[in-house]
Amino acid sequence: AAAAAPGPDKKLPSGPPGSAGPLSRLRGRRGSADAPPRQPWTESELLALETVRPEHVLGLCRVTENYLCKPEDNIYNIDFTRFKIRDLETGTVLFEIAKPSASEHAEEDEDDSSELDVSAGRFVRYQFTPAFLRLRTVGATVEFTVGEKPVSNFRMIERHYFRDRLLKNFDFDFGFCIPSSRNTCEHIYEFPQLSEDLSKYLLCHTEWCFVCVCIFSLYL
Repeated sequence: AAAAAPGPDKKLPSGPPGSAGPLSRLRGRRGSADAPPRQPWTESELLALETVRPEHVLGLCRVTENYLCKPEDNIYNIDFTRFKIRDLETGTVLFEIAKPSASEHAEEDEDDSSELDVSAGRFVRYQFTPAFLRLRTVGATVEFTVGEKPVSNFRMIERHYFRDRLLKNFDFDFGFCIPSSRNTCEHIYEFPQLSEDLSKYLLCHTEWCFVCVCIFSLYL
């Protein structure tokens, strides 16, 4: 069964330089896996392109094995510093993680002489109990900072897959982000209602993986 239709777009206002912007709540403008079919793209085809655009991402039929861009492509120096997931019906915090401060980073660097993983800050790994499948509405709070360049239109496309099946597609507009700002917003996720057979399959197979792919696109 399809989830409830998402509400209207809301753009994210940014706070003054060096401060946290107001908490805004955003609903995806296109939240259904039943959206009109698009030209399918494979990972190898996208990696061969000079520029990956939203229409390419929306044509992916499965999770990618590799990143579609390099860390140095982040010319706006956008840095995600905090992430929290909560059940909106009960207010229960399900997961929360924050990036260490500069001083904490320095202490970690002194204690750890191992080789730096340049991709370490590009993903978040978490596990949930089977009760997570029964949730209806979840809020994901994201905090991020912007470098010295303004971002005219910051858009995030997020696609949830189970194996090679697209369960849900979310498309968020952050809007304009001023330079040297810290911004906070909460995405509202209205989860798809899984069939009874699929829910039982996920609960009975320990090897199942609920994959979330986040791709951030910048427009000028």
